[in-house]
Amino acid sequence: MSIENVQAIGRAGRTRWRVENETFNVLKNQGYEFEHNYGHGKQNLSSTLAVLMMLAFLVDQIQEHSCRVFQQARKSRGTKKTLWMQMRVMMTTFRIPDWQTYMALLIDPDSVSMQTGQVDSG
Repeated sequence: MSIENVQAIGRAGRTRWRVENETFNVLKNQGYEFEHNYGHGKQNLSSTLAVLMMLAFLVDQIQEHSCRVFQQARKSRGTKKTLWMQMRVMMTTFRIPDWQTYMALLIDPDSVSMQTGQVDSG
């Protein structure tokens, strides 16, 4: 570290802190419940569950940036926490034949015939 690069190092540190802080904020407050579920358990179960939760978070981030249908579902439900809650309710309430029907239900429940699983394109 020298007088010439102090500002750049400080900016990099603040950026890293911001990324970490925002990520953990999402994991704690937007439906993942990270701090409440993953204490120090026995036989590494809590570590396994934490890794699975981080994997789910990664998949959600990829979908959020690249899947238009997921983006529409998220927009229709407002917050991620509401989206996750609605997804859990639908999974336990309905027999959903495929991912397309599942996302269509989240976006517009009236557009799906639950008897046939067909999405109404009209």
